[in-house]
Amino acid sequence: MAYRSLLRVPGAGFFPLGFLARLPYATSSLATLVLVRAAFGSYAFAGLAAAAQGIANALGRVREVPPASRRPARTLAAPPESPSTPSTRTSGRHADRTHRTPRGPPSGRTTGLRGHDLGSPVAGALADCYGHRLVGALCALANAGALTGLVVASHTGRPSTIAAAALAGLTQPPVGSLVRVHWSRLLRARERTDLVPTALSYEASVDEISFVAGPALVGLLTALGPTAPTLAAVALLLLATLPFALSLAPGRTAPRPVPGTSRTPLPRLPLAVMFLAMAAMGTVFGAVQTGVTAYAEARGHPGGAGLLYALFGVGSALAGAACAWLPARFTPHHRYVTFAATLLLGTLVLLAGYDLHAVPAAMAVAGVTVAPYMISLYALTERLAPADRATAALTILCAGGPLGTATGQALSGHLADRHGPAGAFLPAPLAAGAALLLAVTVVLADRRRTSRPGPTTERDATGG
Repeated sequence: MAYRSLLRVPGAGFFPLGFLARLPYATSSLATLVLVRAAFGSYAFAGLAAAAQGIANALGRVREVPPASRRPARTLAAPPESPSTPSTRTSGRHADRTHRTPRGPPSGRTTGLRGHDLGSPVAGALADCYGHRLVGALCALANAGALTGLVVASHTGRPSTIAAAALAGLTQPPVGSLVRVHWSRLLRARERTDLVPTALSYEASVDEISFVAGPALVGLLTALGPTAPTLAAVALLLLATLPFALSLAPGRTAPRPVPGTSRTPLPRLPLAVMFLAMAAMGTVFGAVQTGVTAYAEARGHPGGAGLLYALFGVGSALAGAACAWLPARFTPHHRYVTFAATLLLGTLVLLAGYDLHAVPAAMAVAGVTVAPYMISLYALTERLAPADRATAALTILCAGGPLGTATGQALSGHLADRHGPAGAFLPAPLAAGAALLLAVTVVLADRRRTSRPGPTTERDATGG
């Protein structure tokens, strides 16, 4: 019933346009790998170009938002709020998949699953100052131009290709964050704030579906030529992302600062731990993307890379949806360690699948381990952040994703050139192993902290 009510708020046309608007981002990294690999014949350089794109997209990702309410910072081991508190009536990007009533940032704040779609710092700050409609439209046009430039640069030389890839990442429209703020403003204006959690849950599901459809689209279009996926992204930017941006509310969202007010400081060490945990996940993404590209090329079916990566997304989407039924007694810390361990097992399955010539099945199985791990990171980060800094904390977490992906792509590209697809997949279990070691360290440190008397400190929270 809630989704039916949500459908009537913006009109039915808003939903398919919003889905198509985010496909350029879902295709960008894999499309860049395919394009640059075909142009220069090197997985190492293709990984470097995709890394430049990811790093540019992540640069300065921490952007501030106006305070909404005050809440002291919580450590990683702090107890959750009661399900009856006001914060449970709104939802973050992934908290809505956990048990009971969704928990997350206050309404209007935005989070993101894959950590790559909260918007660049420049776009985010300009959107708050000048309005989402104007900035979203300009980003769509600029990104279309940058991707067109990338196609041209791939026929000129390596320095220009790296520069064009970085520009493509820098101008990526922050569709995810824009639409979430739009939902909050729209539902408040219609006096339907009860639908905010439903809207954010819908956006979470659509993001997952886009990361299934995007790579599959790349795979299908690669059969037409290595430039086809990138040119299709340009077309989508002009025909879907631009019209979608123009449908958003025009006004700015950032109120004028109140003199004499100050922000609650962020818990730096716990947040650094979560950043590293997300960077490890990003490294897995980068290694898997490069690995499937090398595998499909070696099999003589380069267009199959996108379809294989789509299998990875299908498994992740199904597992993420299933997390809604996890019991309350399965605490966030236990989930964090458990899902870090399953992530390592999933990446080992991927290596075994290559050796057994069963990569498609291994991709589907490995994908199941992704979303639960990421959901646990978002839940823990939201718990440790003060209310007026929740978005800042989550955007710091998100910055780890593209930086890790860039690292994974660059390293896997280098290994693919020397050792083939098997070498390209190798960084995935190494990164997952580091993620598990970090999770165990954090949980043991918090267990020691809670077992002794005394006040909780930020240093205690990370075991530092």
